[in-house]
Amino acid sequence: MIESNQIKSAPETREVILTCKDHLVSQENFSILESESGILCTSPVPENLPAYYESDRYISHTDSEENFQDKIYQFVKSKMLLKKAKWIEQETAGCKLLDYGAGTGDFLAHMQNRNWNVFGMEPNEDARALASKKGITIEDNLDKLEARSFDVITLWHVLEHIPDYEEVLKRLVAKLNKNGLLIIAVPNHRSYDAYYYQNYWAAWDVPRHLWHFSRSGISQLLKKNNLIEVCEKPLIFDSFYVSLLSEENQKQKPSKINAFWRGLISNFKARSTGEYSSIAYFYRKS
Repeated sequence: MIESNQIKSAPETREVILTCKDHLVSQENFSILESESGILCTSPVPENLPAYYESDRYISHTDSEENFQDKIYQFVKSKMLLKKAKWIEQETAGCKLLDYGAGTGDFLAHMQNRNWNVFGMEPNEDARALASKKGITIEDNLDKLEARSFDVITLWHVLEHIPDYEEVLKRLVAKLNKNGLLIIAVPNHRSYDAYYYQNYWAAWDVPRHLWHFSRSGISQLLKKNNLIEVCEKPLIFDSFYVSLLSEENQKQKPSKINAFWRGLISNFKARSTGEYSSIAYFYRKS
């Protein structure tokens, strides 16, 4: 999910804390660079970044159910649609929603069926085509929604892909109505599964994930944009799915049992620490 070609460069003085392999497309190695803010970055950033999304295995841009992992992903996605909708409707009586990085449009289709007025932005042409078959029209650029404002703006596993994420956030916050909700879901590099799998952790997903967020990093970022924290919602299925992919990265014979066990441990530990594998952050515009 890439909209801008303007890549925000990482300071050369940052220390390399991990070296990770792109297991999906190129098999190239990339560095994860440290940051005191809790927002780590990938280096180097390829000049032709969209080429690293060109894979039938990149599930966010397809509705594939060809293998076990695909089936798990699609099952979890369908279960999470209702949960996401209920979370949102508990926090707002609004009716106009923008999903930034809408993928194949399943979330927007679900919200439209719940009588929401929905809009989406997704730069990937194939994903937009799949959304269109579901009756959802999605724009390829935020500029095409310039005149509109929204009660809710969502970014489900999108922020980590955006080169100039701070500038995009400013634009999105400006499009929120008063008391509007901004919801950002991202992986958490301080989770147990990240600690356990280290450089094999699938949610590093280099180089497609340009940024790697912690809870404190997200908090600082959103409060800097004058947003008020509402709540955090754990995406508990993510620890199992990410652990399954991490097992594939780590071993020639990945263990589904170990993946399930590590996902379970991650969620159990997070009940006391709050450090879930992925978290949805709800913030309100005052």
